[in-house]
Amino acid sequence: MDSGGGESRDSQGSPLQVPGDWETLPPQLEAKCRLRTSSSSVSSFNCSSAESEDEVFSDGAPSSRDRRQLLRKMKSWKAFFTMVHWTYRRSNSWIQLAGHEGHFRPSEAGYILKKFSVNESECLQKLMGDVLKPYVPAYYGLVEKDSQHYIQMEDLLTGLHSPCIMDCKMGIRTYLEEELMKDRQKGSYRKDLYQKMKKVDPQAPTEQEHREAGVTKVRYMQWRETISSTAALGFRIEGITMDNGVVLKDFKQTRTKEQIMAALIRFTNGCPLILKAYENRLNAIKAALLQSPFFSCHEFIGSSLLFIHERKGRVNVWMIDFGKTTTLPEGHTLQHNRPWEEGNREDGYLLGLDNLLGIFSATLAKLENAAEPGGEVSERPLVHR
Repeated sequence: MDSGGGESRDSQGSPLQVPGDWETLPPQLEAKCRLRTSSSSVSSFNCSSAESEDEVFSDGAPSSRDRRQLLRKMKSWKAFFTMVHWTYRRSNSWIQLAGHEGHFRPSEAGYILKKFSVNESECLQKLMGDVLKPYVPAYYGLVEKDSQHYIQMEDLLTGLHSPCIMDCKMGIRTYLEEELMKDRQKGSYRKDLYQKMKKVDPQAPTEQEHREAGVTKVRYMQWRETISSTAALGFRIEGITMDNGVVLKDFKQTRTKEQIMAALIRFTNGCPLILKAYENRLNAIKAALLQSPFFSCHEFIGSSLLFIHERKGRVNVWMIDFGKTTTLPEGHTLQHNRPWEEGNREDGYLLGLDNLLGIFSATLAKLENAAEPGGEVSERPLVHR
């Protein structure tokens, strides 16, 4: 099998000096930003029942048996959070928040195996030779286990103890244009998605959808993105796991700047040093994206930024999940900061990143203003579609 192009990084998670590796905060972090284990503020977030992306993206409504299986899966909110709790027993395991049950399996220390995907494998190979290499998991080729092929990649949690983890799905849409066309050709109404929509907002279905007691998959996906921050701000929080194992699930109705700021404060325990370290890392990623040949000629759909920090003061952000990242036709490029119109394939990745940076900056300003009564909060303007 392919040995891959990843270079070995410090398996113990110690700070390295090359770009893209862990940023270590000053020693005063332990005193100023000690992470608490209280979960008292969990209820302040708008969290509803979890939803399986596998169910939404499937071609038909699930059977009764499938629904029973789904309910069992939902109890742990996707595969990642099941695995996150497992990480407290096995500290070198890492799973991507956007992954699905059965797509991952453990490997030796320092590595994780993800079920083979042509798109993701090709993307990771190309990224090992791109300026974005320091910002993605190292790729170590393909391996075969029990007659199944897997991508072997860097375990981003190696050497970390009880990290706090947040997944932000980037872009103004999470579906490919090809998925839209396929759904239109089939044009089938899904009763299960109609029930999901009506449960969240009884007024959301149209009169025709009420008559049919169903909605199409495309219609549901587009509606779902308008009730989160995806459509308006170009990103959404998928989930957060705190250092004590408390899981904040399903932010699909978290859409305003104020709600996101509250989530960031909860995630970082209101520590300005951690927020600033994340802001610095995001600025570095943006600078690399603007120089990246790979970024300019690929459509980024369903890709995430993975935020990780831990009590020792190590902070990082990684670009993950390239299963739906597709190569553009030869000679075509994307701006990544333009509104999407069907046919232009724009994904809004940079729109989302700019808005995320603006909200990190506003959150920092809010905390600093709170520390100095009478000060004025200076905010970076949000970029709207």
